Amino acid sequence: MKIIDLALKDLSQMLRDKRSLLFLVAMPIIFTLFMGFAYRGSTGSDKNVDKRLPLAVVDTQPEAVLNKMLFNRLAASEALKPLAMDESGAMDAFHKGQVAGVLVIPAGFSALAQTGQAARLELVAEAASSQGQSLYQSLRAPVSELMSAVEIARVSADVQSRPEEYGPALALAWSKWDQNAKISLVRVEQSVAVNTGSTDWTGGNPYNQASPGILVQFAIFGLMTSAQIVVQERKTRTLQRLMTTAMKPWEIVVGHLLAMFGLTFLQTILLVGFGQIALGVDYLREPLATLLVCVGLGLWVASMGLLIGVVARADEQVILFSMIAMFLFSALGGTWFPLESAGRAFAAIGKAMPSAWAMNGLQNILIRGLGLESVWVPAGILLAYAAGFFALAVWRFRRIDL
Repeated sequence: MKIIDLALKDLSQMLRDKRSLLFLVAMPIIFTLFMGFAYRGSTGSDKNVDKRLPLAVVDTQPEAVLNKMLFNRLAASEALKPLAMDESGAMDAFHKGQVAGVLVIPAGFSALAQTGQAARLELVAEAASSQGQSLYQSLRAPVSELMSAVEIARVSADVQSRPEEYGPALALAWSKWDQNAKISLVRVEQSVAVNTGSTDWTGGNPYNQASPGILVQFAIFGLMTSAQIVVQERKTRTLQRLMTTAMKPWEIVVGHLLAMFGLTFLQTILLVGFGQIALGVDYLREPLATLLVCVGLGLWVASMGLLIGVVARADEQVILFSMIAMFLFSALGGTWFPLESAGRAFAAIGKAMPSAWAMNGLQNILIRGLGLESVWVPAGILLAYAAGFFALAVWRFRRIDL
């Protein structure tokens, strides 16, 4: 109970300051609206620009029946631009960023599939990137349709005990999938934001980038208010008095951490609600996934705020450290623009940032149309960062100059 009482005291103290509420709620909303208008202008589509994802296809038997059927389907897609390459050329193009991924069709794929044996395709892509996940989503439908057509044809031939019926049955099943291909592909493309029609890299809504970006940025900025509590306690000698009570040092640290988490989480939920209701950002399409990312974000920011609070000696230092953290993690973490649009070196550094993983988790939900399973890794990495910052804060707290 002492930990809860300390956390409630901190929250009451932070929320009592009307200026804090201005920066925690009003300013993020204003910036979200501004950035949304900016993205709306920058995502205007040029019909002459090919926005399909370039996909290198490595196929040593391009004339095989199933290989040709799959390649033709991909070529007709509005999402993908398949490019036939040899393996070395394809991997070189992938590493240079000239293609979004490499699809390897192994030798004997068509023959294996037609006899009912295990036949696997290999996709080489960056699993954590939007392009990599877009490729996976865009490939899943045509590949599944192809394999189901093969199975239907094989069963039909077996039932009739007429092997010669396999070819006509395959052609019929595939033609039926062809009739529905445009519908299924449009549905997939809209979910991963790569359709060249009404959608763009923001998934058709510029606030899908602006809302989570500003949410993450101002969650970091909000730690300025919470970190100042620890500094103020030291200046007023409240912390010294707390150390003389029955509360153990770790209880004091956890109490402050809970208050900082509570403030960040409250701010995040308010901005999620604003995005959902006012801006059409569908966070609640996967409510549990959104909640998981918000909890991970809140714990990471709170742990970082705690570390700043025990390191800083004055309010000016809190402001300085908080501003550095906000600009560093925001700029490198893809809150202002997608990391895929940056240079490879910049993107590689940015993807290591916890803010980038928070953005990745939210964009998996909002732009890429993925589910709960897509946020386990981002949330886990946020929790790992939170644990690291918390351990540093506890270590520094034990050596704090009272």
